Amino acid sequence: MPSSPPSTDARRARRAVSAVFAVHGAVAGSFVTRIPWIKEHLDITAGQLGLALACPALGASVAMPLASRIEHTYGPRAAIRGLLTLWCAALALPALAPGVLGLSALLFVVGATAGMADVVMNAQGVEVERRYGTSIMSGLHGLWSTGGLLGSAAGVAAVHWQVDARVHLALTAAALALLAQPVCRGLLDVRPEPEQQAPPRFALPPRSALLIGAVGMCAILAEGASMDWSGIYLRDVTGGSETLAAASYSAFACTMAAARLSGDAVVRRIGPVRTVRLSGLLALAGGVLVVTAPVPATGIAGFALLGVGIAVVVPLAFAAAGHSGPEPSQAIAGVATITYTTGLAAPTLIGVVGELTSLRVSFAIVAAAMAVMVATAGVLGTHRTKAVASGDGSGEAVVTGTPPVPPQSSRPGEGGAR
Repeated sequence: MPSSPPSTDARRARRAVSAVFAVHGAVAGSFVTRIPWIKEHLDITAGQLGLALACPALGASVAMPLASRIEHTYGPRAAIRGLLTLWCAALALPALAPGVLGLSALLFVVGATAGMADVVMNAQGVEVERRYGTSIMSGLHGLWSTGGLLGSAAGVAAVHWQVDARVHLALTAAALALLAQPVCRGLLDVRPEPEQQAPPRFALPPRSALLIGAVGMCAILAEGASMDWSGIYLRDVTGGSETLAAASYSAFACTMAAARLSGDAVVRRIGPVRTVRLSGLLALAGGVLVVTAPVPATGIAGFALLGVGIAVVVPLAFAAAGHSGPEPSQAIAGVATITYTTGLAAPTLIGVVGELTSLRVSFAIVAAAMAVMVATAGVLGTHRTKAVASGDGSGEAVVTGTPPVPPQSSRPGEGGAR
């Protein structure tokens, strides 16, 4: 717990970064509601659409290693404002695609802007968490989920009112890009020392990020499998109706959002490692329920438990990466690259294993990954717990377990007016 209340700048920055996460999520939620329109408009097959939808993750994986250099060069506030604005503007692009190849190229750009914005806003979240001296990352990701739900709700309304997707996405992109400008004013602008060496233009994941990324990889495997295959699993394996199949993802998404919004309170009470181990056991129980489900209701309960169990893992992995060394954005980019790549491969892995054996075997692999996540959760506490615990609410945190980072070292005092 912090020994003194957070400063005014820290509180302002928390409100700002919370809004940034919500805006980022709203863009994603808006896009997914118009995927059916894009498929119908371009008259492409499900297979062609599936290949095109792999391009955002590819674009993110390629571009995220660039984010650390951008943040170092322009400062966190300008980097977040610029990259978040680009991500908002990119929302309008997919509906303008002339064909499947153009759609793939535009979705690659969409993913690249999303991934880079993701890295720098998570780095800001880690810095604000340091100044608070207590966990806030799970709540920030919960706000991302909330933004996604609001964006998708607006998208559903646009579909209901038969608004052309090109008009809907262009207006939403403009509105969110405009909203991003005042939102970013309250962000911290922590500049590096003039003599500090700039990160490489294309930063490969540091060694500290690999083990942390492996924990996040297990959670993303379960998330990707549940998002893309839960409905098919309930329909084909347990004999559920189309309505129940749709309800499976709703149960998963809602429980995950609720768990993220409440996750920080749990982390503050028992710490990140015990939180991930206990939530991982819930996810493991959910995976076992899914694999053994004789009826749809059991499967829905299993997917809901999976959502609760993995909800806080990726936020805590990003936080652990950001606290593992003097360049949070570089370490976060490494973890994000690992998790995005896993998210790209997960649906394919589930499908291939399901084709060769059965979907029950596919989700048995997911359950096994949950057991691995529980066993390896200890890496999330190596640097993060000490870093957060040492915060005094004013930003004077020292990371132990790595070379000490004094207040005026790699991330010195804030620059500019807030």
